Amino acid sequence: MGAKCPQCREGSLFSGPLMSYKKLSQVNSTCKVCHANLNPEPDFYYGAMYISYAFSVALVITALVALNVLLVKPELWMYLVMVLVLNIALLPLMLRYSKVLYLYMLGKLKYRP
Repeated sequence: MGAKCPQCREGSLFSGPLMSYKKLSQVNSTCKVCHANLNPEPDFYYGAMYISYAFSVALVITALVALNVLLVKPELWMYLVMVLVLNIALLPLMLRYSKVLYLYMLGKLKYRP
């Protein structure tokens, strides 16, 4: 599942496994293959919170639409439980890929084959 260095596209961005809640989204400081700096400046990844927020909003809207389509008249607790369970289950993916997208968009690392 991707998450490779934007410069060489071989080295891994993250030190832990994909669905790890322990090292949720800890980014390696440098690429182990091409030695590119994956932390361009201090607190670089704070901007990725906006992308993670957009992922969460999209998830909530999708869950609400799915419940409305699948059930005739869902109750409030069904919405809350579904959104809570989906957010907890997909949290590692949303946090990781928000950082991946942010680094690819604003990291100033260009692909060098």
